Amino acid sequence: MIASRIAQFGMMTLSLLPFVLGIFMAFISNAQEKDTPMKFNKLGYFEKRGLDVLIFNNWYDGSFGDAKMAGIELIHHGVRTATNGDVRLSPTPGQWDAVPQLVDRKIDEKNKIVEVRLAYPDHGFSYTIITRAEGEGVLIAVDLDKPLPEKLRGRAAFNIEFLPSAYFEKSYMVDDKPGIFPHYPDGPMERTKSGNIEPRPLATGRTIVLAPEDSLQMVTITDEDGELSLYDGRNLAQNGWFVVRSLIPSGKTGTVVKWLLTARSVPDWVRKPVIEYSQVGYAPSQKKVAVFEFDIHDHPLTTARLMRVTEAGRFVQSYEGHLKSWGKYLRYDYSTFDFSNVKESGLYVIEYGDIRTKPFRIANDVYKDVWRPTLDVFFPVQMDHMFVREAYRIWHGAAHMDDALQTPVDHVHFDLYAQGPATDSPYKPLEHIPGLNVGGWFDAGDYDIRTQSQYSVVLDLVHTWEEFHPMSDETTVDEKTHYVEIHRPDGVPDIVEQIEHGTLALIAQFKAVGHAIDGIIDGHLSQYTLLGDAHSDTDGLIYDPKLDSLQSNGFESGTFDDRWAFTTRSSALDYGSVAALAAASRALRGYDDSLAGECIATAKSVWDEEHGHPPYLYHHGNTTGGPLENEEFKAAIELLTTTRDPKYAERIDQLLPEIEKHFFLDAVWAARAIPYMDASYSKKIGELTETYKKIVEKLRKANPFGVPITTGGWAGDGTVVNFALTNYVLHEAFPNIIPKEWVFAGLNYIYGCHPGSNISFVSDVGTVSKKVAYGNSRADLTFIAGGVVPGDLILKPDFPENKEDWPFLWGENEYVITPGASYIYLANAAQELLKVK
Repeated sequence: MIASRIAQFGMMTLSLLPFVLGIFMAFISNAQEKDTPMKFNKLGYFEKRGLDVLIFNNWYDGSFGDAKMAGIELIHHGVRTATNGDVRLSPTPGQWDAVPQLVDRKIDEKNKIVEVRLAYPDHGFSYTIITRAEGEGVLIAVDLDKPLPEKLRGRAAFNIEFLPSAYFEKSYMVDDKPGIFPHYPDGPMERTKSGNIEPRPLATGRTIVLAPEDSLQMVTITDEDGELSLYDGRNLAQNGWFVVRSLIPSGKTGTVVKWLLTARSVPDWVRKPVIEYSQVGYAPSQKKVAVFEFDIHDHPLTTARLMRVTEAGRFVQSYEGHLKSWGKYLRYDYSTFDFSNVKESGLYVIEYGDIRTKPFRIANDVYKDVWRPTLDVFFPVQMDHMFVREAYRIWHGAAHMDDALQTPVDHVHFDLYAQGPATDSPYKPLEHIPGLNVGGWFDAGDYDIRTQSQYSVVLDLVHTWEEFHPMSDETTVDEKTHYVEIHRPDGVPDIVEQIEHGTLALIAQFKAVGHAIDGIIDGHLSQYTLLGDAHSDTDGLIYDPKLDSLQSNGFESGTFDDRWAFTTRSSALDYGSVAALAAASRALRGYDDSLAGECIATAKSVWDEEHGHPPYLYHHGNTTGGPLENEEFKAAIELLTTTRDPKYAERIDQLLPEIEKHFFLDAVWAARAIPYMDASYSKKIGELTETYKKIVEKLRKANPFGVPITTGGWAGDGTVVNFALTNYVLHEAFPNIIPKEWVFAGLNYIYGCHPGSNISFVSDVGTVSKKVAYGNSRADLTFIAGGVVPGDLILKPDFPENKEDWPFLWGENEYVITPGASYIYLANAAQELLKVK
């Protein structure tokens, strides 16, 4: 079959010759920017200097919808500027629109052809995309074995999407007619015959040139037989991209769409070196190593300099040293620059050739307050059921005071929640469950309360409080009036108030339905996608189906907008909540004794009740708790810590053989139990820690950063933070086994010593930090101070990415509360390690 494609491509090349010639003549004046032909590399994509064309190396994220990482993609002068080159069923597909199934991907290396078979089974439609290197670009064809189904006529088309931020303040030309890419979406729109609202094209023609004035971004697409349309996908959704699209004609088989795609590349282009280092800085006693990232075509210098910045504005050399080659990782070559011998406190920069970094500190208190933006700003902004003010700004009103409706049975939600075959509660489907409109944080950039996240945050905050006792008081929190004001002290440590807020949400679930629930989330996609004040997500009035949809009596309304509570019982969630409630009871003692007593009483009661029956083993998505043994292990440890009751120690011993199997993930909890267990337990954990050390020593050699870098669809900052926290807890238990530098390595990574760039992944922490992120203010292309993003996402096979100019890639840029709380713990732990003991 591939051989027949080659013949088709030969004819296709001849038929495209007039278009190619026209493009060449139009830009012949720029002959000094002579291009080079594409080649197909061993990693399975097309490449030339300054341009990579990925062909279905990445695939749509099935869990979270269209993540803008699939199909044909362009990496243009080191920046991924295009994605989702594929057949789609709308002009500007949204996150939840249908995506095809990948059937097969074949590579003909000899002839430089990639053939991908795909299908939309629900529509009885399959197709093949064939891509071939051709001169300085690629030829793309869509082939059909059968004619397009009639129901897809006018809908199915070959699309490719271009990153808006890459083309802001740039032009386009369509058949020689120029236009300017809009910075803000301003239409045009139309109502289709079927009643749908769709964008109309910005322009149509046979040839589209993007950014003809910019040799770093210029892309040309020519359609041999059909018409190209250019759309602005942001008209329907703020996370949309610019789309170039060719409709698939009906009634035809064989090659139905034929494109030539070329992209200008600068001759002998070499990506500028990146110096990766901690934007926060280093302690004098700490190991200090910057990582240098080089293009594989670069010819690096052999030395770098550390310069001290004086109060007179001078740069004085403190150290000059050789770069030590580390080798290749992903697509770049790496070297390291070790300046650990510099111990004088001060302000410094690193210089390499004509490159100078931003300033960073060397100081004994370098980690002292780096966690405060997360506790002082990010967590208050995430507080649900509260009115949140910051000076002149209102972050949001008291949201979701109408929580919550009982989810109907056998219902699968679009965002990883599901309700099982029974409600597992006293309430009927869509009946109001009282008492759930209290406490809790928005889980991430959206507005749901995920129970698993809530108890994880409470646990991290409790341990931070107990181990480091941070007395910071910058925020007023009044649970009775549902009022929060940032930068206004109220006499209570902020961390205790946050513990209370999370605890109120957890205890409310047991009061309302008798057990932990999966969570609370919008039941309708039109609400879930809200960008703006969370208070406007619902009307705040309890839904009453007996009222008209626009009717209200001041307490209830007929507006069907209340969030849904997913209540299918899971023993894992019960145990996770038990752990948090037992821990919170200790932290709240002396601040709210009544709530503290209720927490420990509930924790003990639920533990006993769970042990009176077989476990509830409902699993779905990532909302029904972790592995049962892990959650029970945590619960036993927190109950033992709080009560000292030996029955919990006995259960810990019983669970330990299961925990040993994945000690890497549960080492923190195993070590925390040591003070309350016998000597044999401590000895066993020490032996497991020795094995853990050997694993980590090997892992640290896998990349030049010395931390585990994940390669899934969600980037790995959370993994790195947890890795560093594990090393801290094990170091405290076994200082002769685990070195403290393994703790600092995790912070160095999230502060800027990571692939791709040197930006801090904690907004407003470090000299250069994330200023555009996927929080609830993402529509304004801005950030929330203290939020921690997922970080570097590794696009297969070898491209690290974290976009600073486009927030809507959740796998790279979405704030989540769990790594935020873990980060608060880790930053305090790092400062603790610097104390002389």
